[in-house]
Amino acid sequence: MTARDTIAAIATPAGRGGIGIVRLSGPAAPDIARRLTGIQPRPRHAHYVRFRDADGATLDSGLLLYFPAPHSFTGEDVVELQGHGNPVLLDLLLQRLHALGARPARPGEFSERAFLEGRLDLAQAEAVADLIAAGSAAAARAAQRSLEGEFSQRVGRLLQALVEARLHVEAAIDFPEEEIDFLADGQIAARIGAVIDAHAQLLEAAERGQRLRDGLVVAIVGRPNAGKSSLLNALAGSERAIVTDIAGTTRDVLREDVRVGGATLTLVDTAGLRETDDTVEAEGVRRARAELARADHVVVVVDARHPEDLAALREECPAGVPLTVLLNKIDLPGARAPAAAGSRAADAGAAGATVLRVSLRTGENIDALRAHLAGLAGAADSVENTFSARARHVDALRRTGGHLHLALARLDIDRAGELAAEELRLAQQALSEITGAYSPDDLLGAIFSSFCIGK
Repeated sequence: MTARDTIAAIATPAGRGGIGIVRLSGPAAPDIARRLTGIQPRPRHAHYVRFRDADGATLDSGLLLYFPAPHSFTGEDVVELQGHGNPVLLDLLLQRLHALGARPARPGEFSERAFLEGRLDLAQAEAVADLIAAGSAAAARAAQRSLEGEFSQRVGRLLQALVEARLHVEAAIDFPEEEIDFLADGQIAARIGAVIDAHAQLLEAAERGQRLRDGLVVAIVGRPNAGKSSLLNALAGSERAIVTDIAGTTRDVLREDVRVGGATLTLVDTAGLRETDDTVEAEGVRRARAELARADHVVVVVDARHPEDLAALREECPAGVPLTVLLNKIDLPGARAPAAAGSRAADAGAAGATVLRVSLRTGENIDALRAHLAGLAGAADSVENTFSARARHVDALRRTGGHLHLALARLDIDRAGELAAEELRLAQQALSEITGAYSPDDLLGAIFSSFCIGK
C-alpha cells in the first residue's frame, strides 16, 4: 500500500436500507467517478447520475458528491456515491470501482489517511469510532467533544507546559556558569509542580471519559439470598437471573449490560459468599472472588435485618475498590430502623462507602439507587466537562504522571538535573502518544484496524 492508492469501501452498515453509500479516497477518485457515471464531477455539488457497468448498463442511480483535496475528510480527493441501500447493488457497485482501479480499503483506512494527512490527530480519529459505537446519548456527546478537539487541546496545553519546564531544566544544565542556580532556587521545581497539578486534573477527566465510553463494571456481592439476583433483574428491567427463596440459587457469574440514567453499566451477579461443601457452589464462590478483583465498583447487598453481615463481606472486597452498601428488604418485619441500621452497618465496616436502604421486592428507593449508579458511571457529570477517552489514553497519562513525579524527586531529593531532564523527556514522549505526535507504527496499526471498513 502507498499513500497514492485510491481506496473504496461501503460506508453504511450492513443490511438493507433506504440509502447506501460507497466512499472513494485518493488521487484517482474523480477520474474513476467520471468513468463510472460519464460526467465530470464539480467540487461540492450533488449530481444525480446513473452508475454504469463496463457495458454501459445501469447498475443503480443516485447522487455523486466530489470533495477535492485538501478540503475533505481524508485530506485527499474524496467521492461519495449515494445509491439504494441494497447489499447486492452496493456490492456490484464496489466491484465496478475495483475494476476501474480502486482497491478495497482496510478497516479504519479512511480515518488513518485523515490522521496521516493532518486532518485529525490520533485522539480525534479514535473519537470517530467512539461516536459510531456510543451506547448512550452522554457517550455520544462526549465522543463529539473529542472529535472537535477538546481532549487534544487539553493535552496540547499540558504538553506545552511540560516542554517549557523541560527546557528550563536543560538550560540550567547547559549553562552552569550562570550565577543563579536555577535547579536549587525552587523555580523549576515550582514549574514541574504546576504541570503535575494540571496533569492530575486531566487524568481525572480522562478516567471519567473512559468510564462513560466503556461503562462501569459493577460486581454485586453478598450473602446467599440477600437479593443480589433481584438487584440485577431490577436494573436490567427483566428476569435475567433466577430468583428463589432457596439460598445459593446463583452458582455461576451472570453478566448483563444495562443503561442507567444515560450511562452503560456492566453488572456482574455472583454466587453468595459463604463456606460450602458443595463442589459446584464452591466453584461459584471462587469465581465471585475473581470478579471482585476485576470490578471498577462493588455493590454489597446486605439483608437489612442483619447489617452486621457487612463486616465479613467487606473483608472479601479488594482494598481501594469503591463500595456501595445496599441494605435490602427494608419492607420486612425485623428490618432495622434507618438510624439503627446505618449505625450497625458503619460499625460493621461501611465507613467510607455509600449506604442506601432499598426494597428490591417493592421497588422502594430504586430510583435513588439508579441515580447513584449513573453518577458513578459519569452520566451525572456536566457534558461540558466530559470528553471521550480510551484505556490507552488513561495509561499514557498515568505513565506521564509517574515520570513527572520522578522528575520532581530528582530535583528535590537528588539535586540531579540530568536525571530530572530525562524523566521529563519520557513524560513528554508518553503524553505525545495520545494525539499521535509520538506513536510507534505498530500502535497506529492496532488502533485503526479496530475501526469499521469505510471509516
